[in-house]
Amino acid sequence: MAAASRHGRSLEDEAIVCLEAGLDADVSSVEEELAGIRALRESIGPHIFDPDEIDAFKREGRP
Repeated sequence: MAAASRHGRSLEDEAIVCLEAGLDADVSSVEEELAGIRALRESIGPHIFDPDEIDAFKREGRP
C-alpha cells in the first residue's frame, strides 16, 4: 500500500507493475542455476545432519 501511494498508483496498478517487472527480469538458464547450486554445495562441504539435532533446532524456534 505504501509503495502504491508513493508511486501515485492504485493497489491494482501497483500489483500489475510489480508483476510485469518480475516477468521482464532476466531468467538464468537451468545450466547456470545448477552450476551455482553445485558451487554452493562444494563451498559448504559435506555434512551429515543428525535427525535429533534437526528436531532440537525446530523446537527452539526462531530468535
